[in-house]
Amino acid sequence: MARNAEMRRKQLLYVWIFSLLATPCIRAAKSLEIYFIDVEGGQSTLVVDPQGESLLIDTGWPDANGRDANRILAAAKAAGIDHIDDLVLTHYHSDHAGGVEQLAARIKIGTFADHGRNMEPTGETSHNYDVYEKIAEQSHHMILKPGDTLPFKGMRVEILTSAGAEIAAPLPGAGQPNPLCPAVPVSLPDPSENSRSVGLLVTYGKFRFIDLGDLTTRGELGLACPRNLVGTVDLYLTTHHGTAHPGTGDSSNAREIVDALHPRVAVMNNGALKGGHPVAWEIVRDSPGLRDLWQLHYAMMSDQKHNVPEQLIANMDTTDDGHYIEAVAEPDGTFTVINSRNQFQKTYKK
Repeated sequence: MARNAEMRRKQLLYVWIFSLLATPCIRAAKSLEIYFIDVEGGQSTLVVDPQGESLLIDTGWPDANGRDANRILAAAKAAGIDHIDDLVLTHYHSDHAGGVEQLAARIKIGTFADHGRNMEPTGETSHNYDVYEKIAEQSHHMILKPGDTLPFKGMRVEILTSAGAEIAAPLPGAGQPNPLCPAVPVSLPDPSENSRSVGLLVTYGKFRFIDLGDLTTRGELGLACPRNLVGTVDLYLTTHHGTAHPGTGDSSNAREIVDALHPRVAVMNNGALKGGHPVAWEIVRDSPGLRDLWQLHYAMMSDQKHNVPEQLIANMDTTDDGHYIEAVAEPDGTFTVINSRNQFQKTYKK
């Protein structure tokens, strides 16, 4: 009798062990993670959803001994991923698209997405596009249009702008008249790739993050005037690295869109000697409801008055330290921003 009972216990143990081995491994639930990678005044932003799906926005500069590819791979390692599901190139300037070749040689990229053909006939930009096109055609390739969504399960990614066009109708809950628009001067046209930037909105529960690449004022006003087509956001990546050249076609971060978006927090992906323009800095810093502005670099071309406190800056000088800023978001809209240089962090509740 005792022997039969022992055999029964062993059988049950074997069944339990087999069931564990046969059950697919389920990734533990986690937060949405955003890594603002320091590519020295370009852009590379990695977004990883709670299911481990990954979106990389831009790849930084070429060459420099693979500096930007190394920094992207370091962020990927910190996020616990070994491939990129979707790469979106906002446009083909070297500070956004130059690093594609080096990165693609070192990590698998599932889908390449962009606004379509390059329309800026400069040698450098045309070269960037030619290199990118050869790489993208070897994999799954998408041309993005305003209103498209990317097929992620753990987050919603909506395309707001692409190839000089914007969404035609307001997003759910948006569409309110923008009181700043009656005073808006006519914006000058911008024939560069900047104006064709892919702009997107990432939504995770009640949390919303917007990235408009290097979109310039005419495109920004297309989203904000006469009605706000986007609504409000929680986290705003300053457009064009915090550039503002009022009265020119190359200006970005128009007050009409920044105030309408009403961000709780903004991140400026400037370099030590690029971006961080005092006018843009003031527009963002003074935006109603903004709790904090974080910077990837201390803006050395500006002054102390137009830089945030040191604890909110990832890189303090021109040395290639490559510290990033990370945002960790929860579905209730709460998110925490972390400075990888000093581990200073701050949580923002809805």
